[in-house]
This record gives sequence, structure tokens and C-alpha cells, in this order.
Amino acid sequence: MEGQEKTVRGIKTFLKTLVTVVLFIIYMFPFYMIVLNAFKHKRDIIKMPLSWGGKKGFTTDNFVDAFQQMNFMNILKNSLIITCVSVFLIILFSSMAAYIFVRKDWKINKLLFLLMMFSMVIPFQVVMIPLISIYGGMFHLLNHRYTLIFMHLGFSVSMAVFMYHGFIKGSVPLALEEAAHIDGAGPFRTYFSIVFPLLKPTTATLVILYALSLWNDYLLPSLILTDKKVYTLPVAMALFQGTYSNQMDLLLAGLVMSIIPIIILYVVLQKHIIAGVVAGAVKG
Repeated sequence: MEGQEKTVRGIKTFLKTLVTVVLFIIYMFPFYMIVLNAFKHKRDIIKMPLSWGGKKGFTTDNFVDAFQQMNFMNILKNSLIITCVSVFLIILFSSMAAYIFVRKDWKINKLLFLLMMFSMVIPFQVVMIPLISIYGGMFHLLNHRYTLIFMHLGFSVSMAVFMYHGFIKGSVPLALEEAAHIDGAGPFRTYFSIVFPLLKPTTATLVILYALSLWNDYLLPSLILTDKKVYTLPVAMALFQGTYSNQMDLLLAGLVMSIIPIIILYVVLQKHIIAGVVAGAVKG
């Protein structure tokens, strides 16, 4: 009986591993094709998309041409400024708001937290046109990076508050704050010296989630930014594809360059993702 049970468990483990590997290959295949063909000449991409190098071999000229024709440094600067500032503000304000919601038993806190939870279920497409009409038609605030940053903050803060709220409530002991208060620390010093460092798992998770989301966001920037000087990478990439639709080599090279920064960020913070998601979603 024990031998049969071990055999059954071994078969189940093998099948699970096989399914996982197959799903991984299917999921990664488009990415593999983009990277592989980004180093090929255009004719080899069309005629031999699955081959290594093609008849003319690998080339890095695609990246040089795409870099110059896209004005890549300016576009990269715009994406970095918008993403980094937006994520920083989301983390700062959301963590502080969640801390107040948890530690202060005010009636207004319960109402505001409830309103934030309700706002999470409202699709962006519902408020998209009125929002653009107000900011563009009435206030004339389109084509500015700070406008996009402000909107990212407004649409993202509720989810971040929810994550921080659960983590603070279940994983940040009140005794540490009381000890800091006895030692003479004020509210801000207590928060930034004691509480915020304990939020590292959730912070790392939210940094990854929002950096990925904002870096790859196309819809909102395409509505706010109509001046080429302030384009982000997704918007510029879409226009680059329309302008050079027959130059697949340049398009694929541009795609590869646009995903390198976010991959670096993920590699640096990946070990905190699972811990942060579990701590923020399960506890509280």
C-alpha cells in the first residue's frame, strides 16, 4: 500500500510539474519571440521568425536606430519621472492614511475608509470622459506630467490603503509605538522611525504592482498627453508602431528597451512580493 501511495504521489507531482512547465512555456513564448527577433534583420523576422539569427545573423543596429528615431532618452525620462513620483506619493500618502485609519478610532475614519473601498469598484472608463473634459476643457491642465501624476495618485491610493490597513492592523504591534512615545518621540518620528520600516513587505509589493501598472499604462497617458515632448513609453511605442509599421526590427528593439527598467526593478524586489501580498490580504 505504501509503495502504491508513493507511486501515486510521484505521478501527481510529475503531472503538476509537467503542466506548470507547459504553461510557463506558453506564457513566455511571446516574450521569447520579441527578444529573439529584436536582434534580427527585417527580412529574417518575416521569413524566419523562429530561427536563431537568420541568414544575416544577429545585429544590434536595430537598437541604435530605434533609440535615435524614438528620441528614447526623452521618452524614458518622462516615464521614469511619472512612474517614480507617482509610486512615491502613493506609498507615502497611502501608508500614512492607513496608519491613521487603524490607530485613530474616529467616526470620520470609518466613513472615509468605506468610501475608499467603494471607489475601488468604479471602472476608470466610467469617469474617463468627464475627467478629461474637466481637466482639459475647464482647467486646461492637459499635456503636463504633474496632471498625470495627480490622476495616478487618485486612482491608485484606495487599493494601497486597503493593503496597508490590513498589514498595520495585524502585523505592527502597538507596544512599539507606545515605547517610542514614552521615549519622547513625536507622531511623525514614531511613524517614520518605527512603523514605516515594518511595512517593508507590503511597500515592496505595492512598488512592484504600481510600477508595473503605471509604467505600462497606455489609456490614461494617451488621453492626458498629446504633446510628443511629454509622451510616455507606451504612448510613444504606439505611435512608433504606426509610423514604422513595416519596420518590425525597430519596433521589436524598442519594445525590448522599454521593458528593461521594470525587469530590473522586479528582480531587485521580487523576494518581498509573496510576503507582502499574504500579509496585506490575509491579516486584518
